[in-house]
Amino acid sequence: MKATISWWDLSGSHQTIDSLRDYLRDEGVEPWTEVDGMRLKFWISDRETNRWGAVMLWDTGADLTAPMPPNRATELIGYPPTVRMMSDVEAIVESVRSGRPADRGLAFEPIGKSS
Repeated sequence: MKATISWWDLSGSHQTIDSLRDYLRDEGVEPWTEVDGMRLKFWISDRETNRWGAVMLWDTGADLTAPMPPNRATELIGYPPTVRMMSDVEAIVESVRSGRPADRGLAFEPIGKSS
């Protein structure tokens, strides 16, 4: 599995955490519900540092070059993420209430099979 993190410092933008929250509520979440290979996406904010971002968790073998929904956050904020990174996922744990048996990350794969 892979995780991608996009994180914006909003100090150079006219957007605020509140305006971006409105965007999520009005239109931002729905386009991501059908992205093949994406297990989870969650949006994050930090009012103290005026930062906004998203974290996405991708299933092993997901085609990360496939077309994605338009990146409206970048358009609204006015510039690309201050930080964008992709990392291997070493381990995850999901609550038994999630109901989804899962790939649990590199720490649980046979030795030599990491991607």
